[in-house]
Amino acid sequence: MSQNLFDRLEASITSPAATAIETLAGERISYGALLARTGQMANALVSLGLTPGGRVAVQIEKSVEGIILYLATVRAGGVFLPLNTGYTTAEIDYFVSDAEPVLLICDPAKAGAMAELAAKAGARLLTLGADGQGSLSDAAAPADPAFATVPRADDDLAALLYTSGTTGRSKGAMLTHNNLVSNALTLRDTWAYTADDVLIHALPIFHTHGLFVATNLTLFSGASMIFLPKFDIDRIFELMTRATVLMGVPTFYVRLLEDDMLNCETTANMRLFISGSAPLLAETHRAWRARTGHAILERYGMTETNMNTSNPYKGERVAGTVGLPLAGTEVIVTDPETGALLPAGEIGMIEVRGANVFKGYWRMPEKTAAELRENGFFITGDLGRIDARGYVHIVGRGKDLIITGGYNVYPKEIEAEIDEIPGVLESAVIGISDKDFGEAVTAVVVPTGSPRLSEADILQALAPRLARFKQPKHIHFVEELPRNTMGKVQKNLLRDRFAAKL
Repeated sequence: MSQNLFDRLEASITSPAATAIETLAGERISYGALLARTGQMANALVSLGLTPGGRVAVQIEKSVEGIILYLATVRAGGVFLPLNTGYTTAEIDYFVSDAEPVLLICDPAKAGAMAELAAKAGARLLTLGADGQGSLSDAAAPADPAFATVPRADDDLAALLYTSGTTGRSKGAMLTHNNLVSNALTLRDTWAYTADDVLIHALPIFHTHGLFVATNLTLFSGASMIFLPKFDIDRIFELMTRATVLMGVPTFYVRLLEDDMLNCETTANMRLFISGSAPLLAETHRAWRARTGHAILERYGMTETNMNTSNPYKGERVAGTVGLPLAGTEVIVTDPETGALLPAGEIGMIEVRGANVFKGYWRMPEKTAAELRENGFFITGDLGRIDARGYVHIVGRGKDLIITGGYNVYPKEIEAEIDEIPGVLESAVIGISDKDFGEAVTAVVVPTGSPRLSEADILQALAPRLARFKQPKHIHFVEELPRNTMGKVQKNLLRDRFAAKL
């Protein structure tokens, strides 16, 4: 029996006439129409050269066709590789060279810049715009909607998502069909998701939260989603009168709290508010409950593991925690140096094991062996503790990873770019707690004095080199960086020093 994600999704659809996706323009796409359009797209992908196991790299604006492309890729046995729309051409070059995709699909406006990258990687370049138009949709339009889904095993790859690495080099997390299916079904049960639910989908679809949690969960439940191109406060207030679920990053909830329209009446139809991708401040949790009567449900996941824990749907949602381990997922805390299991309450390295945990890092066997133990536990790099009731508390991260607005940022990459700027002696990049973004990327720079630098000078130099979400929101100039006796920069001291200045 095929274990292709698409086969298992199709088997879960009980009402083909039910609405799967609704757009702001009023278009309603039924589950039956969604299946037909993925068939057309899958036929087009195969005709363009996609074979089982082939990668399809995608950097496009959010659209319904983007969801169809994802489903069609896995239906055809391919491996879906979504790329952040904020990445520059220089950044895309690495991903394409590393993944060696069969197809590279981009926004029509970027086709010129992408042509050289595609040619160098031996990939075929196609376009798909936010309006659903482009050379890919042209190829799919006349294709047959009937398509025999390509059989896949549980352990075959369905997606390849790049995440930050310990040396600044991005790693491709290999996610299998069973990783994605098992997590979607677990979340469906955990959050009591049913075909009656209507999700306000305001997240990007190039990372785990918007693509796998929001989209897979909705489709595997036979529910419907109202597809927003981006976060829009006015639209969200309008839609909450008939929607039941909102998934967002902490920034969403901070922004909504700033609006006088937020109250018990405007949220009365809503069943569930979910937050993830970055830490939700306890004060945001408390303020939301006071204003709406709803307790935000915070959960914890990673690119490599999908979702690991969740505050309970029925039960106490504890502010400042990420809840309890999901069914079928084990969470332990170990000594970061020895790997020995620590007792409840002690802070250490969080490790997880379960069907949700990825297969390993693409073409990085040594890195896989270093972070994925033989016993199946994945070393997350997050520091935390488990309290007496079993709730997981994240207290920090090893490796100084910054999560800003739901995106992972590794300081070394930014530091390398800053250090190349004339007039910079050295730099250190840290994350400072921020109510809007979870953490704000903050650069601490030691200038040489010649030429004289301003914050604007540094930001201008970084603009063409780094995606916008990686660019510092604050820059501080200092005479020297604090170091320990071994010469290592003490970033904890920098965080303490500059947190008070925000």
